[in-house]
Amino acid sequence: MLEFLALCAVGAEPILSNELKLLDFKPVNRLPGRVFFTSTLKEPEVVSIMRANFYLRTADRLYLVLKEFAADNFDTLYDTVAAVDWQRFFSKDSKITVDKVRTFKSKLASEHAVQRAVHKAVCTALCSAWKMDVLPETGREYSIRIYIEHNRVYLLLDLSGEPLHRRGYRLSGGAAPMRETLAAVLLQCMQWKRKLPLHDAFCGSGTIPIEAAWYAYNIPPGIGRSFAFETFTCYSSKKDRQLIEEERRRGALNIRTDCLVRVSGSDNDPEAVRLAQTNAERACMLAGKALQRIGKDNRIPRPEFIQADFSELAAPYPEGVLLSNPPYGDRLGDEQEATALYEKITSIASSSCAIPGCSIGKCPAFLSVHSFFGLRMRSKKRRLIHSGVQQSFSG
Repeated sequence: MLEFLALCAVGAEPILSNELKLLDFKPVNRLPGRVFFTSTLKEPEVVSIMRANFYLRTADRLYLVLKEFAADNFDTLYDTVAAVDWQRFFSKDSKITVDKVRTFKSKLASEHAVQRAVHKAVCTALCSAWKMDVLPETGREYSIRIYIEHNRVYLLLDLSGEPLHRRGYRLSGGAAPMRETLAAVLLQCMQWKRKLPLHDAFCGSGTIPIEAAWYAYNIPPGIGRSFAFETFTCYSSKKDRQLIEEERRRGALNIRTDCLVRVSGSDNDPEAVRLAQTNAERACMLAGKALQRIGKDNRIPRPEFIQADFSELAAPYPEGVLLSNPPYGDRLGDEQEATALYEKITSIASSSCAIPGCSIGKCPAFLSVHSFFGLRMRSKKRRLIHSGVQQSFSG
């Protein structure tokens, strides 16, 4: 049975685990920012790999756990890595990169030394298998990652290629954009349902409304992109390619355009609004092209974006969700600006006449202003760390 590793924002592991279960995967271990899982599907392994990459909204990357073993010296590390059947995955011109090494409380403590040893072991094994003196490394690049914890080594092969947050619809993110995977996590934190209207009052490049629309219309997050595993030697047969395309077709068939979805965004910066509209148009076009490939001409409704200051908002519906990532703090501005903005948000949000019936979610950047939300909104907080930036989500 294959074992996989999915990376996510620290704090989002329970959400990712639940998403895995809904896709018929079995989480087996959770660590900060990581979830190990296996497949319960009685289908070829390429289907499991495709399904995880294609459908997971909150995972940042997916890896195949090639080997898990004990090693407290470089000889054991080198020999075990070299014994892996690497030619099963790579072609003769492949460029192999050990992109990251992490060690924790282990005798093999030098990350650079581990990186060199693993890279040498892989290249030596491939040269031996193909009777070559040196790998040309002129072809496609593939990534390997190493985690060593308490002298236990996890040898990981990247299945995704480009990070999974790169859905393919955002050509430009504007200033300090939110990652698509983090937006998906926040939507799950709010337990948002498609029947409820949703508005982002600081939409920026439109990530939250676009991710909400894709979720509401059941558009797979991988609908507009390819993945690294598709070029592995072991999955290049005609049958495997057909299985991959069948999964893409199945995902397109499940796209819904018959449901009422009211998703919108606003920003006081007209350039941000224009950018959000452009990204949303591209996102819906990607889904539309997938529908066209299966013979459907259904149009995906676009989220609506307007230029407006937060204080000018009026509730268009009697109930709904207001979910935003205010653009001050670690991303833009300073703590003083963040404090003033959050005071303004809290004042408006606490007013019963401003946005009646709305559930409100925010992703503030400074811990010192969290009391505004905790005391006046009785919010549930979830701390998330993504790309080294710590944020506390209130909802």
